[in-house]
Amino acid sequence: MIIDFSFLLKNILASLQRVLLGGGLAFFVGIFFGVIRYQLPNLLKKNFLFNLILDAPKFPPPIAWIPLVILAFGIGEKASLVIVFIGVFPPVATSTYDSLHAIKSEILRSARSLEFGALKMLYRIYIPAILPQLFTGARVGLGMGWMSIIAAEMISGDSGLGYSIQLNRINLRYDLMIVDMICISLVGFFLHFSLTRLEKKVIRWNA
Repeated sequence: MIIDFSFLLKNILASLQRVLLGGGLAFFVGIFFGVIRYQLPNLLKKNFLFNLILDAPKFPPPIAWIPLVILAFGIGEKASLVIVFIGVFPPVATSTYDSLHAIKSEILRSARSLEFGALKMLYRIYIPAILPQLFTGARVGLGMGWMSIIAAEMISGDSGLGYSIQLNRINLRYDLMIVDMICISLVGFFLHFSLTRLEKKVIRWNA
């Protein structure tokens, strides 16, 4: 078995770049969405129809969105980034909202009675409250994004590990397909491992 390491590295970097770009955008948009949803009136947050509209779209897996994304954005980088976004956004947005919603009202009342300003509330109450669940959501979302980009590349990509698997399948190079699968597993593991290490450094009180 002869492995073209330059071709393999090119595809690893292509997939990794897509998942980091799309996932990074989804991470920040997801936090923003979760915070905005938390700020809504309680009457609206408890409305069944409102929650149905917001939560139901997150249940179809990102792979199921691929045909619609290709129809809307065509075949190329934009479609790949959108697929990753769809995979990462729901866990991040949900974890942000749930963690904010779980803050005890007694803590918020105590902070206000101590005349905490907006910035102090942010750094002393809200950020410590959301960080543990936020990292959990980020790990889940990044895993979904990684699986999603591989699937998207298998269907419509012209580079990346998913594309390489399809190319090797067509050429009956099953040995190289196994190499691609090993690379997908290793990169996925190190993405998860890196986020876990970052979490331990950022959230020292939760280690």
